Amino acid sequence: MSESSNLSAGLDMIAAARPAARRSRQASVRWGSRVVTIGGDAPVRVQSMTNTDTVDVIGTAIQVKELAIAGSELVRITVNTPEAAEAVPHIREQLDRMGIDVPLVGDFHYNGHRLLTDYPAMAQALSKYRINPGNVGKGDKKDRQFAQMIEAAIKYDKVVRIGVNWGSLDQELLAAMMDENAARAEPWDGQQVMYQALIQSALSSADYARELGMNPDNIIISCKVSGVQDLISVYRALNARCDYALHLGLTEAGMGTKGTVASAAALSVLLQEGIGDTIRVSLTPQPGESRTQEVAVALEILQSLGLRAFNPSVTACPGCGRTTSTTFQELAKQIDDFLRAQMPVWRAKYPGVENLRVAVMGCIVNGPGESKHADIGISLPGTGEAPAAPVFIDGEKALTLRGENIATEFHALVENYIEKRFGGAAA
Repeated sequence: MSESSNLSAGLDMIAAARPAARRSRQASVRWGSRVVTIGGDAPVRVQSMTNTDTVDVIGTAIQVKELAIAGSELVRITVNTPEAAEAVPHIREQLDRMGIDVPLVGDFHYNGHRLLTDYPAMAQALSKYRINPGNVGKGDKKDRQFAQMIEAAIKYDKVVRIGVNWGSLDQELLAAMMDENAARAEPWDGQQVMYQALIQSALSSADYARELGMNPDNIIISCKVSGVQDLISVYRALNARCDYALHLGLTEAGMGTKGTVASAAALSVLLQEGIGDTIRVSLTPQPGESRTQEVAVALEILQSLGLRAFNPSVTACPGCGRTTSTTFQELAKQIDDFLRAQMPVWRAKYPGVENLRVAVMGCIVNGPGESKHADIGISLPGTGEAPAAPVFIDGEKALTLRGENIATEFHALVENYIEKRFGGAAA
């Protein structure tokens, strides 16, 4: 085979490795003039959930605002008591006064049928309902109470997520499937039965909702588990069996590094395969940590996969014995923090700035090369190198910085570059 043939074959393999487009139904979650499309050709959406007491109207509205500003496109709130249901319209009003039009999702368990029936103002103030089939009732009450929730969604034209969770799976369904499996000539193992029960619970509930008159485009499905390989297996099977928009999330992912890595590992595999229309990273916050950390991780997963761009990216080396100080680390953090802090304003002022690539490198080994690949980059001097820092702009060496004010001068160069490149885009 010739070199050109090898190259062609190699490029074909690379192209085939890219995410495939999933053909899912498209839901539209609305509040006022704000429409968040989910599924179809829409980008993968990021959502999050408050951990405030919903009865605390001001505290909940403030946290919703923080999550929305951080990048959450939908925010879920707990609706578990009559007092919480009464608070929801006031939370919505408070958000509207603050200019926050993010759609609110109501999370219902056990008593959602009563709350959605008895509190119509709450039912209207929410843009989407989350229903857990495992917690809507038992025996002959189950279908009736599920139907009441779907009827509310139909009446107010709301999107519904039928969200199954293996921690609250319908035990009657699971027991029936276990009995059926035991009678098979070659029974599946218990884990496979669990997978099938999760999927069956979601899809049979969706079928019943459609029988009740629910628009199938207004149905979103999730089957959440807390194991990485379990989530991948369940969603691959779910994807093969339906065309509903799918919500992804590793439930109870955990704290800190563990929760972040586990969520990224599970979601990235599925998203790379084109599976998933919305995501949530269910992190347990570290003591004193902002709830917005889960949003930051979700955004980073999508941006790292190249599926969406939210913030300018800063490439920085990890450091080694060749680097003489922490200057490059401090400068990289300073630039990264500055860019992220400015994004709420810059999204409107500088359209396209989220695609900016900055490199802050610590020595000559990879510094010039990485800087050339970035839109603007700097290669700081390492051990034994001349006390000079070349700056590359759009792939070309533009100037060299020297002296005690390298960090300040590069910071100014980045701001000037943004103004020059993106400043005219909003005109």
